Amino acid sequence: MKNELMSTPPWGKWLVLSDEEDFKVKRIDVLSGKRLSYQKHFRREEHWEVVRGTGKVTVDGKDFILKPGDCINIKKESLHRVENVGEDTLVIIEVQRGEYFGEDDIIRVEDDYGRK
Repeated sequence: MKNELMSTPPWGKWLVLSDEEDFKVKRIDVLSGKRLSYQKHFRREEHWEVVRGTGKVTVDGKDFILKPGDCINIKKESLHRVENVGEDTLVIIEVQRGEYFGEDDIIRVEDDYGRK
């Protein structure tokens, strides 16, 4: 199932590496100076590990600076986002666990690109 889905949102791109019944794994590339929407999910939790670059991760209003080898767990319904605060592309491996992994399980509360 590797490389079965890719998307190129305005902040960079993501690629599905594995899509199983009980988990999904993505590679997320965030361009320098860009950030994802401030969002939450009702049906999944996420684990992010930074493999390249420097990111500022916000979870429920608290900021964390993550560098290669650092990781963070994001619980269901926690508001979260990541911003690339470095000069190089930020690369994160995301592991989703839960009951549903569809892109329609995203509630955006703030978005730099006008998405809802």
